[in-house]
Amino acid sequence: MTVQSVLAAPAAAHIAVQSAATTGLTSGRLVGTTAAVVALAGMVIGGLALARSTDRPGIGNRRTRAIIALAAGLVGLAMGVVNLAVADGGPGTGNGVIAGAMALALGLIGTALGGLALTRARRTG
Repeated sequence: MTVQSVLAAPAAAHIAVQSAATTGLTSGRLVGTTAAVVALAGMVIGGLALARSTDRPGIGNRRTRAIIALAAGLVGLAMGVVNLAVADGGPGTGNGVIAGAMALALGLIGTALGGLALTRARRTG
């Protein structure tokens, strides 16, 4: 065994690790980020639907906001789950794993807020 062969193995492993870290916007990151933004929108609209004031400018009445929040939360949640299921690597590989996990969490929150707002909108009229 020569000194060159002993030093070559760690260098090859280092190059392989460097090439696994992808930079830039990949399709996986784009899907994950889109899912997170949709889920975040659902969460924000769900919070607005839960607000006591019904005369806020923008999206319709409380019931309409609740339905939109519920739909956006579910869409963001589903996109995040699919993105995580399709990803073949961990964080930093360009598959959008971190954004998919964020979409999963934000989608759950947006769905819960939308459902709660819809329940309150039915109860209060």
